[in-house]
Amino acid sequence: MIAALNTLVELIEGHLDDDLNVASLARELGTTEYHLRRMFSSLAGMPLSDYIRRRRMSAASADVLGTDDLLSIAVRYGYGSTEAFGRAFRSVHGVSVGDVKRDGGPLRTQPQLRFRLTVEGNITMDTRIIDRPAFLLVGHATCVPLIHEGINPHIQSHIASLPVAEHERLKALSDTEPAGLLQVSADVDPDYTEGSELTYLHGVAVTGTVPVADDLDTIEVPAGTWAVFRTEGEYPAALQEAWAATATDWFPSNPWRLRPGPSIVAVLDRADDFSTATCELWLPVERAQ
Repeated sequence: MIAALNTLVELIEGHLDDDLNVASLARELGTTEYHLRRMFSSLAGMPLSDYIRRRRMSAASADVLGTDDLLSIAVRYGYGSTEAFGRAFRSVHGVSVGDVKRDGGPLRTQPQLRFRLTVEGNITMDTRIIDRPAFLLVGHATCVPLIHEGINPHIQSHIASLPVAEHERLKALSDTEPAGLLQVSADVDPDYTEGSELTYLHGVAVTGTVPVADDLDTIEVPAGTWAVFRTEGEYPAALQEAWAATATDWFPSNPWRLRPGPSIVAVLDRADDFSTATCELWLPVERAQ
């Protein structure tokens, strides 16, 4: 995976002035666009699309200081108008094209990334790989922004809005793994962009043999393989650290990759104030080629 990401970075450098077909590249590297984008985002700390935009605007800054007209520069870097190019330029450098032409800066350069795997071996990840038949996730869904660290207040508000009796009703419906009340994230941006919208469902897993009430939302989950990571400690910090470690430690050293599908958190045990918890993080995976 590390080699694939470094190949991707090298190819980006050769395509700063045209489009890079990430899906085709992923196939050539023996992986998928979905997994490549998720691993890039997790390890680089920024979405792939954001990195490409930053590198393009870093390269474009030299052209802006030259003699070419602005429209030619904009078209060269894939923008259909000087206005669109100007917005992208300001979003990276924090100043307008005119300011740079007049004052020569300031400019914010995005260095070319290099990925390296540091093997420390000081974290043991409690993991199991299981195959599951198709099942159904049922509960109450809402759209929320993605937040990487800390408690997501939008999710917290959604859960708090449900009556206590509704939690008990949902738990009574659960009849398969993952067991109990679940925190489900679906329709997540492949770049895992902070602030992007996702579907959050507070619910349970069912086999689908019993009719689902009309007032409940559903997510169909096809049969497939799951990597299940068990975490214990401060909530949600320990869970978020384990999630990050799947990208930095587990996936680079195991023959599995992420596949599209919901990620699921099952809370197995927790303190009364939810300051600590024992959780299982379920990630849909497939064997890497």
